[in-house]
Amino acid sequence: MDPSILTFETPLEAAEACGDRTLAILEKAGRERGIATLAVSGGSTPRLMFQAMAKRSFDWSKVHIFQVDERCVPPDHQVSNFRMTKESLLDAVPIEQSRIHRIAGELAPEEGARLYIEDIRRTFKLGPGELPVFDVIQRGMGPDGHTASLFPGEPLIGDRTGIASAVDVDKPYIDKVMRYRVTLLPGVLERARYTLCLATGADKAESLHKVLKGPHAPMLFPSQIASPDMAWYIDKKAASLL
Repeated sequence: MDPSILTFETPLEAAEACGDRTLAILEKAGRERGIATLAVSGGSTPRLMFQAMAKRSFDWSKVHIFQVDERCVPPDHQVSNFRMTKESLLDAVPIEQSRIHRIAGELAPEEGARLYIEDIRRTFKLGPGELPVFDVIQRGMGPDGHTASLFPGEPLIGDRTGIASAVDVDKPYIDKVMRYRVTLLPGVLERARYTLCLATGADKAESLHKVLKGPHAPMLFPSQIASPDMAWYIDKKAASLL
């Protein structure tokens, strides 16, 4: 199934629409199953979305929030994905700490990944070899076409059995502070009930065209990793080459 592409005038409009759709899916999941699971991405793009979500009237009592990926830095570090999410969303909504599932970026990458996998297995009550099914995974896309912390050429793009992994993003354009990370893996990303991708800005236009209109080559463009129900929320600048 081809993804839906929704184009908005501004980054704020795209972010607000993506946030509203996220909350609608979570509300339905909580009503039907008694629990709603959301995995959120970091970086700069989701901040507007989180701020918009925090202003909405919403019952957070059934929601569990996870991270799509994290840089291996302490949670108060300026490049921590968790810090951005906490400041823009978690501090502003009534959600219990026990339902916030953080990647321990302050630990060695392999240990952080191991503990995160244990947390996911416990929360989703997974058996051996089972993968979690998130109600919503919110993803972004970098100018190079990466998503989560799966960058072009990363061997983990071929992993469909693991839940999460440490990853070494050894790219010349990645600051060494952000080199080591923990990320969810493609098998999990592909099983999400809904995937909402938020991508805004002119620097995303070229990669977005290749991701959405080019041949299927997720090893080159990891943002092509898709779940059956997937929607892109983009602004006019990101959509300029479509």
